[in-house]
Amino acid sequence: MSKPYDLLIIGGGINGAGIARDAAGRGLSVLLVEKDDLASHTSSSSTKLVHGGLRYLEHMEFRLVRESLIERERLLKIAPHIIWPLRFVLPHDKGLRPKWMLRLGLFMYDNLGGRKILPPTRTLDLHAAPHGGILEARLETGFEYSDCWVEDSRLVVLNCVDAKERGADIRTQTECTGLDRRKDVWIADLCDKAGQEERVIARRVINAAGPWVDKVLGRAMPDNAHENLRLVKGSHLIFPRLFEGDHCYIFQNKDDRIIFAIPYERDFTLIGTTDQGFEGDPTGIDISPEEAAYLCDAANEYLRSDISPEQAVASYAGVRPLYDDKSASNSTVTRDYVFELDRGDDGNAPPLLSIFGGKITTYRKLAEHAIAKLALHGEAWTADECLPGGDIPVEDFDSRLAQMQMHYGWFPADGMRRLFRAYGTRVRTLMGDARGLNDMGEHLGGDLYARELEYMVEHEFVTCAEDVLWRRSKLRLHLDEAAQKRVESWFAKGIAAA
Repeated sequence: MSKPYDLLIIGGGINGAGIARDAAGRGLSVLLVEKDDLASHTSSSSTKLVHGGLRYLEHMEFRLVRESLIERERLLKIAPHIIWPLRFVLPHDKGLRPKWMLRLGLFMYDNLGGRKILPPTRTLDLHAAPHGGILEARLETGFEYSDCWVEDSRLVVLNCVDAKERGADIRTQTECTGLDRRKDVWIADLCDKAGQEERVIARRVINAAGPWVDKVLGRAMPDNAHENLRLVKGSHLIFPRLFEGDHCYIFQNKDDRIIFAIPYERDFTLIGTTDQGFEGDPTGIDISPEEAAYLCDAANEYLRSDISPEQAVASYAGVRPLYDDKSASNSTVTRDYVFELDRGDDGNAPPLLSIFGGKITTYRKLAEHAIAKLALHGEAWTADECLPGGDIPVEDFDSRLAQMQMHYGWFPADGMRRLFRAYGTRVRTLMGDARGLNDMGEHLGGDLYARELEYMVEHEFVTCAEDVLWRRSKLRLHLDEAAQKRVESWFAKGIAAA
């Protein structure tokens, strides 16, 4: 066995990725293992928002909301290619939350986190364009406020890219199958998808396995009961675009929940999300008929044109691995993160830190707190350090994009927008010495060429077509079946050649 790692991280979702980046940047030796692809589960199944959590104010989670609002603008600054501002329209619906409550909540939302970049809340006449043609006639007044969109899977990937460039060992398709605590270290058994086994040593272990956090705890401490995890399923539907404009809607439901209607991938609208208790294996889950009907019914209370589940072009679902605070409702279970630190019966054994809950918005702060919890050395540094490709001033994104489109005038302009949104300034690395489409390799469909696949394989831990089509991008929504087959064949040929 090789020398011990300072830190073994189990789980390649946003929490594990953020911790790996932070720890590697402090000079620690880090190994992250993920049994599937990065962001395969919860972290690619979100509503894709960097937000303060307006409804958490109702549950008095002021610390969480304040931290989230502060992080919202920090993340926007360090990753403006994959995170961008959105305006949300909240209609006032008589009989639900009163107008004064919405105004008060939005006043706190504007001021609790020291907002500097994003514009403030304003009142809207919903009978005026464009909302009058979109929303039900009974809705007269609304409020427009700011939050941000995030490409959730890419946020995970870019954290791991940066972690690797700072010295971390990132291994996808690798499961931690055993954990044995010794006097001063942990012995971990690893097994990859090919069945290759390895044993490694680590001084500390972070259990960021999300929905499988209790399973990892069971391997590490089989004699203890582990019952702090509460799984809550959230599902989404994707429709052909339901309304024009770049704004989003947030709709109140009669059950006190909310759903969002969000412009998605230029040509679509995302509707979500649900909150259902979940038991069983969270691998490969999908929306249930009941959830689909719930989302459509909720949206139809507000939209003039009704929608039905049959109109959806795609769906996705994931489970939130929340800390079970014994709330009666799945909607009111805390979204805050909770740490469980075990140092053995005598308090001096090598530590195991397990993470419950958390939000995409607070992942960076969670990472700082996790490292502090383990008393690891080094200064916090991630607040102002751009993620790969994100070295673009927020206000300059459009002008930088225009420069890229001019420089690569032979590449489709819409395709360059997609590339710049995904890779930021690292588009130049991807394009390399290409001087025309003939230099981009095999044309797989749309604006996708083999050169981009090669880049993702080399730099972004991609191993198969699904990694590309659904997690590193959403090209599955844009490419026809023949093009998707060509992507699958490209990977099959690469595996055969290897």
